[in-house]
Amino acid sequence: MRDTDTQNHLLSRVWCAWLPCVTSAWYRWPETLSRSRPLGMVSGTDRTTSMDITRRRELASRLLDGYVHGPAAGTEATARALAKMAAAQAVVLVEGISDQIAVETLATRRGRDLGAERMVVLPIGGAHAITRYLTQFGPAGAGLRLAGLCDSGEENVVRRGLASAGIGSPGTRADMERLGFYVCVEDLEDELIRAIGTAQVEALIDSHGDLGSFRSLQRQSQWRGQPTGAQLRRFLGSGATRKLRYARLLARSVDLDRLPHPLEAVLTCA
Repeated sequence: MRDTDTQNHLLSRVWCAWLPCVTSAWYRWPETLSRSRPLGMVSGTDRTTSMDITRRRELASRLLDGYVHGPAAGTEATARALAKMAAAQAVVLVEGISDQIAVETLATRRGRDLGAERMVVLPIGGAHAITRYLTQFGPAGAGLRLAGLCDSGEENVVRRGLASAGIGSPGTRADMERLGFYVCVEDLEDELIRAIGTAQVEALIDSHGDLGSFRSLQRQSQWRGQPTGAQLRRFLGSGATRKLRYARLLARSVDLDRLPHPLEAVLTCA
């Protein structure tokens, strides 16, 4: 046999031996991938809740029933609340829609009917707009009973607004509270996460099919190794409607006997 014939014969034998192994490995590849899938991806071994996109959209729509969302949501939510002010006797000023959702959800859970009480929760589109509404609805304007919530980063803005509107000159947080205004640390989501507990919030996220996305955030370099509470706060604050959806979910989940001080106080004084 010539050398070339010998080489061809050997190559043929190697190919015949190698091909079944490659074919077997190829067909086993999806199974192998499933076993090696990172924690954030939905699978049986991850113990995360799998939920199809249609079901997730149905849940989201139900959670946001009665509230606006989308690019112009902030402006429209303020306009809707302002339309109720003609008959109002009291107003709770909050920074955004998620705050409005949380306050109204908790008021309902405590058996209150804000409409019957002629009380409006007004999302003002950010703390820097507060002076305008304090002037409009405070003692220099409509003379309504006032209360409010703000994030800790906006505390000084609210203090200046109260002074500018002639309501008071609060030098401390305690002074603000005597005027009916309460500060969240860091924000309302942070207050609720700490009141509920990070493990329970993760379980809530899982039950709505979002745990895989949260695990992905935890693996990002800037968030890897950070406290779980900070990771959850970042996760819940991102996404087009996630912040709004979870404002209602967290407000529904928190034990009414363990309400964060700012929420307990504003609901009591309003």
